[in-house]
Amino acid sequence: MPIILVTNDDGIHAPGLLALKQALAQIGEVVVLAPERNWSAAGHAKTMHKPLRLSKTTMADGSAAFTSSGSPTDCVALVMGGMLDIMPDIVVSGINAGHNVGIDITYSGTVACAMEAVIKGVPGVAVSTSFPGDTQADIDQVRHMAAAVARDVTLRVLEHGLPEHTLINLNVPGLAPDQVKGIRVTRMGGRRYDPNEVVKRHDPYGQPYYWLGGSRPIDEDDEETDVGAIKHGFISVTPITLDMTHYAFLDRVRDWGFKPEYGADGL
Repeated sequence: MPIILVTNDDGIHAPGLLALKQALAQIGEVVVLAPERNWSAAGHAKTMHKPLRLSKTTMADGSAAFTSSGSPTDCVALVMGGMLDIMPDIVVSGINAGHNVGIDITYSGTVACAMEAVIKGVPGVAVSTSFPGDTQADIDQVRHMAAAVARDVTLRVLEHGLPEHTLINLNVPGLAPDQVKGIRVTRMGGRRYDPNEVVKRHDPYGQPYYWLGGSRPIDEDDEETDVGAIKHGFISVTPITLDMTHYAFLDRVRDWGFKPEYGADGL
């Protein structure tokens, strides 16, 4: 059976982590290592200035797991560095509470875990959904659906493999299963935020403080993109490459007239 590392950025006690672990345990040997606390929007943060600690813990279903004092990507790096004496065949991150689509993947600790896996040479899958249901039963239904989809996608990645430096970003609509229209293989879509997203307030002593990230995103409507697919009720499967080069723009940059050499006499 494949060895599957399950991690997240919402922390070891997140219900989505448990649902993902239980679903993937049906297809492989699952090892869980997740951060001690919530690291949402931490991106690809890595701990370079202080030591990291690993601890054993127990999940809500009684199963054993590990937790780390570090970031989400630290968790992946620790396992890939042999700290748990296993080498995973795949890393699956999630289930994140909130979609990671469009430009948001640059902020996402969930996606960063899959990136770290790819950098270290194993396939990575990031899994996200949202929970707009009115009751706990609605939320649980969405979470278990997302876990089942993640299991199916993981099986396919294990079967077919991924190109070098490529991960899969999976987003599941926050809808009841009978409302989901299907699954689409998508590209990254357009998502933008109000540039004036900073909220300034004052504490009881009159000193200012600030909140970031309060604005709602504005998404494009193209169903062939991740943001558009989710908006229209489709599951989105997006292959993401770590090569962020804008190839179509390379020749135009070459035409900017850079001198062939720089240095003390070249400027």
